[in-house]
Amino acid sequence: MHEYAATAIRLKRKQPKTKETVCMHINDAIGFRMEPEVVLKYSLNCFGTADAICFRNKTLRIHDLKTGESPAKMDQLMIYAALYCLEYDVNPCDIKTVLRIYQFNNFMEYEPEPNEIKEIMDIIIEFDGVIDQVKRGEI
Repeated sequence: MHEYAATAIRLKRKQPKTKETVCMHINDAIGFRMEPEVVLKYSLNCFGTADAICFRNKTLRIHDLKTGESPAKMDQLMIYAALYCLEYDVNPCDIKTVLRIYQFNNFMEYEPEPNEIKEIMDIIIEFDGVIDQVKRGEI
């Protein structure tokens, strides 16, 4: 069994009502040779776990499986892209970013502009500093 599928099973991920969505997500992750359940961490205040991620040939690819009934938004994946760039010191202007959300037996794909990722990076940096000041009692 492929590492991605084994990890999803081990973590007892909630599965969508139909298996088509999860199969599409897993097969694409395998096809793109993505790593499953990767923690992205800028600081103790800002981190997350990407369902599937890879960085290859100057392309950052992040996929997310949504099992709920509410339509998903790209915001979470945009934050993951920003976290990746911050953690690994990657300039979003130097790469291509491809984000996918798998839900309702289909996927949505979005290729954000580098400045969209950069804006999120700047917000993360700013608010991380504010949170640290609050923790130290300075604010």
